[in-house]
Amino acid sequence: MGKGENSAANGMVHDEVIMEDGRGQESIAYEKSSDPRGCSGMLSVQFVQKIIAEIIGTYFMVFAGVSAVTINQRTGVITFPGICIVWGLVVMVMVYSVGHISGAHFNPAVSISFATCGRFPWKELPAYIVAQVLGSILACGTALLLFRQKEERFHGTLPTGTDVQSVFVEFIISFDLMFVISGVATDNRAIGELAGLAIGSTVLLNVLIAGSISGASMNPARSLGSAIVQHEYRSIWVYIVGPICGTVAGAWVYNLIRFTNKPLREITKSTSFLKSFRERNNS
Repeated sequence: MGKGENSAANGMVHDEVIMEDGRGQESIAYEKSSDPRGCSGMLSVQFVQKIIAEIIGTYFMVFAGVSAVTINQRTGVITFPGICIVWGLVVMVMVYSVGHISGAHFNPAVSISFATCGRFPWKELPAYIVAQVLGSILACGTALLLFRQKEERFHGTLPTGTDVQSVFVEFIISFDLMFVISGVATDNRAIGELAGLAIGSTVLLNVLIAGSISGASMNPARSLGSAIVQHEYRSIWVYIVGPICGTVAGAWVYNLIRFTNKPLREITKSTSFLKSFRERNNS
C-alpha cells in the first residue's frame, strides 16, 4: 500500500462525546449522592469510574480502527470504505455504551472544547486526557502485537500532501465533528437518543472525505498512540493543533447560534418524538 493509501486508511476520531451537564435525572441524583463527607470529585468512586470508562472506550475505538487499517494492509479485503464504516460504527457503539458514565469523549480535543465552554470541569481535564492517550497507546500496542507484519508499516496518521494542507483539513473536519456533537449532545432541544448515530455518521463521512488527505484523525490521542508505539513523530503537530483548534471553534460557533438553553419540551410542551411514540404505545 502506498503512502497515500496508508494515510487514507487511518482516519479516526472520534471522538466521542456526550457531555451535557444535567442530562438525565438519574445521573444528577447520582452526582448529588456522592460522598457525604465532601470528598473531592477527583477522589470519588464516580470519578474513577469515568476514567476507567474513558480508557476502555478509547481502547476499543482505536483498536477497532487501527486493526481494520492493519488487516486491510495485509489482505485488502476490508477496503477503504470499509475502514470508514468501522470507524463510524465503533464510535457510535462506544458512545451508546459508556456515554452515560463518562460522557464518551475518547478525544482530548473534545474534552478541551467542552472545558472552554464551561461544560466540563477543568480540574478533571488532565485525568481525562491521560486516560484517553493511555487507552490509545494500549490499543495501538495490542494491534501491533496481534497483526505484526514482516515489513513494518506505520498505522498512524501522516499527511499525503503538505503539513499546512493537512492541518487545515484536520481543522475543518474537527470543526464539523464538534459542531455536530454540540448540537446533538449538549442541546436539550435535540433528540438525544440519536446522538450516537449522528456522531458516528459524522465520523464516517469525515474519514471518507479526508482520509486520503490527512488520515482524518480528528483526535490527538489516536495519532499520539500510534506515534508513541511505533516511534514515528513526523508531522505529529498537525494532529494536535488541527483537531484542538477545530473542535474549540466548532463548540463556540454552535454556542453562538444556541439562542436559548430551554429544552424544546418547555417551548412546545412536548417531548422528543421517540419518547412520545413510546408513551402513545404504552397508553
